[in-house]
Amino acid sequence: MALKATQEMCAVCFDMLFAALRNQPTGSIIERFFLTETQVNAPCPIFVTWKINKSDDLRGCIGTFDQGTRIGDLLPRYALISAFNDTRFDPISLKEAEHLSVSVSLLTNFIRIKHPLDWEVGKHGIEINFSAKGKKYSATFLPEVSKDQGWDQATTLVNLFRKACYMSYKQSPLEIIQEISPTLNVKTYQSSKQSMSYENYQAYRSLQT
Repeated sequence: MALKATQEMCAVCFDMLFAALRNQPTGSIIERFFLTETQVNAPCPIFVTWKINKSDDLRGCIGTFDQGTRIGDLLPRYALISAFNDTRFDPISLKEAEHLSVSVSLLTNFIRIKHPLDWEVGKHGIEINFSAKGKKYSATFLPEVSKDQGWDQATTLVNLFRKACYMSYKQSPLEIIQEISPTLNVKTYQSSKQSMSYENYQAYRSLQT
């Protein structure tokens, strides 16, 4: 059976966030998660994304490609890591909470591809790993990123190289690919994504009390 991100997963992210911001214990949250979510024991890579305001400005996005750890163990942890440890942003504060939305992405169907442009915008996420001048580089974009930004495959790759902090004097994506091709490893993947606003979180939890 294919794994699917759920509203309960999103709600647990909010539960964990508020508990952390208020210095409250999280044991009961995790215990309830294991009782109510049927997919908690399935191992699956996961990403948690926080956005803020109606403009959906990115507030934090961190995940893992760990394929051996259960969703029930990964999700509560990465709900907090993405909220507080994304070095691009300050940690999320309590006063921001009512303006937030959260998205949970379960990553599946990982395939290594021979040609870096052999994937579909909006359908596939892409992960790159390579070495150059004695240094290792890696970066990923979730499936929705290229579509939301209006990028084609080549532009997505250019931005992935930048995200990986790889600097090249080459101008075109194909020239950069040729430059690093001996070590370039490209994988595509798909995701099941579920999102929830703070308002929907309140409504969702109120139905369960």
